[in-house]
Amino acid sequence: QVQLVESGGGLVQAGGSLRLSCAASGLTFSNYAMGWFRQAPGKEREFVAAIRDIGFTTYYADSAKGRFTISRDNAKNTVYLQMNSLKPEDTAVYYCAAGRRIGAQATSKRYYDYWGQGTRVTVSS
Repeated sequence: QVQLVESGGGLVQAGGSLRLSCAASGLTFSNYAMGWFRQAPGKEREFVAAIRDIGFTTYYADSAKGRFTISRDNAKNTVYLQMNSLKPEDTAVYYCAAGRRIGAQATSKRYYDYWGQGTRVTVSS
């Protein structure tokens, strides 16, 4: 079965950096767009960043632009989220997701087929 396993979360001070990883198995990774979403307590899950399967086109939420970088390594079936200049408002559980051939719809959580269990990121002020 398909598994997405996130890692790399933790506690960091404001201004610090974290690198999240998501290892995928049970699917043809190169056929899937990969996305990162986050959910803060009491809030809906929101889009953070995505990278398409074709052309590796990337998309970012306004809150992530200039600070976060998404990348993928198809040889390792892994997607990464490098997060720099972290702010307390980035505190959330971060989820990776896989969507098959979803194109530019990669910014919308409704189009993703598989989800990981999440990794918690806490940014202290």
